[in-house]
Amino acid sequence: MTRALRTQVCVAGGGPAGLVHALLLARAGINVVVLEKHNDFLRDFRGDTVHPTTLRIMHELGFIDEFLKLRHTKINRVCMDADGTIRTFGSFGALRLLRFPEPYIALMPQWDFLDFLAEKAADYPEFTLIRNAEVTDLITEGGRVVGVRTPELEVRADLVVAADGRKSAVRAAAGLPMASAHSPMDVLWFRLGWRPGDPQELFGIIRKGLLMAMIYRGDYWQVAYLMPKGANPQGGSLEDFKARLVSVRPQLREHVEDLKSWDDTSHLDVRVDRLKTWWRPGLLCIGDAAHAMSPAGGVGINLAVADAVAAANILCGPLRNGLLADADLAKVQRRRELPTRIIQAGQVLVQDQLVEPNLA
Repeated sequence: MTRALRTQVCVAGGGPAGLVHALLLARAGINVVVLEKHNDFLRDFRGDTVHPTTLRIMHELGFIDEFLKLRHTKINRVCMDADGTIRTFGSFGALRLLRFPEPYIALMPQWDFLDFLAEKAADYPEFTLIRNAEVTDLITEGGRVVGVRTPELEVRADLVVAADGRKSAVRAAAGLPMASAHSPMDVLWFRLGWRPGDPQELFGIIRKGLLMAMIYRGDYWQVAYLMPKGANPQGGSLEDFKARLVSVRPQLREHVEDLKSWDDTSHLDVRVDRLKTWWRPGLLCIGDAAHAMSPAGGVGINLAVADAVAAANILCGPLRNGLLADADLAKVQRRRELPTRIIQAGQVLVQDQLVEPNLA
């Protein structure tokens, strides 16, 4: 039998955008139900690059000391290997001048970040997280979204927030049109063990025909291998792939033996797109559900969190007063669309001017 619930806000998706938004609503005394399709947050190769902007939000919420006790790696600079030697490309220290309390990038497993947010949100009785609850359809009345359905639940709400990622089922059900940009690349993610004597940096490797990012994670490297769109090496020889890695950085000769099979890799279909309209009556899309980002710069989590904060700041008052209007949802898009467009334009420029020529 389908169980029925009623709440003020129903958030589809327990990712960074959904949990931050729900946490802020609950802090403001607004009843919110988060529906997470999985039983836990354990996913490999999800965005885990926490920028100074998001660290500042943790600081403003009073969470920063506890947050920084979680397992993480601090990245104070970005380096580049263009000829076999690693050189500093840029540092984040100058961000102190812009009043960022934590002027570095924190690399943190996304599941730890999400568990932390869920625990903080659970301190508020207005917050409910329901796991194993995949949204499959919208409930509409008179052209307005009034709730969602899962296989076992029907949740009615004053507002539905789609935060269910780049393959958003809610967005698809709402029929909201997308605008897509050219993306010439895909990414193959994998791990290589860190060895004593290895650098403790985040650095890129640039060679003609090859681009990689080596991300230091304490006891291992998280590696992003960039490749032309559709040119997935997983269908070929793993030994040939390992030999190619060694040919461009001989220091990886021992490391590549950590790759036992293609199952140790994960393919990401890179997309850069955004909704033309982020909302319809009763529904708002935020985070990757509103705009899929390239992995370039590791901005995805941080834009999603910024969406969540802006949406909460704009919507808390109308929700609390029972006066939520379509104009409030449009205001969220106006607030967040320009930074999204600017960052996506920068990502497309990097892809077109740096990535595509080097992968040709």
